[in-house]
Amino acid sequence: MPATEQLEDTPSAQVGPRIREFRKQRGLTLRSLASRSGLSIGFLSQVERGISSIGLTALGSVASALGRSVSDFFDAKPAPPYVPVVPPLPGHFTLTRAENAATQYVSGQQTYRMLSERGAGLVLEPMLVHIAPGGQREAAYGHAGEEFAYVITGELLYEVDGVEHRLRPGDSVHLRSSVPHSMYNDTDAVTTVVSVVTPRLF
Repeated sequence: MPATEQLEDTPSAQVGPRIREFRKQRGLTLRSLASRSGLSIGFLSQVERGISSIGLTALGSVASALGRSVSDFFDAKPAPPYVPVVPPLPGHFTLTRAENAATQYVSGQQTYRMLSERGAGLVLEPMLVHIAPGGQREAAYGHAGEEFAYVITGELLYEVDGVEHRLRPGDSVHLRSSVPHSMYNDTDAVTTVVSVVTPRLF
């Protein structure tokens, strides 16, 4: 299935309302959530009202502030197709076959496909990310961890510490996530990126 179809077929409208729902369950104001997550009040308000979308790493900060997992903000997926039972692998590594159903999440303009199963003690979160063109550009912000992005197709505008860098196929960026950063697709085509972040989001 083309990346454009993946982006169109999977809804993400529940993310904003669920942020509001979980925030109110915790008795938090937008100001309190902004302080805990490191995001601005205005941005969080727009996300809750469906005016702005939120990236997965930013959602990870919100989830942590609310005592939730990132998967809590997405609808449950249908049961995957039957896969024959195989002997379990040791906990220190995982093996993910191409034919196995991959968990996929949509947040705003971005579709994230998880590239590995969970593994005890493993901290990397490898993902294949499809970034649709357009949408509202997120403000740069920092958070705990480290991240790497490698462009496979398309172009990506990646801002790091106030400086914009245009990434094309074969280009990559690797940074400590505490440095304010953001990414945006300002072209008219879907950009596909292999992204690896820490800590794990799911």
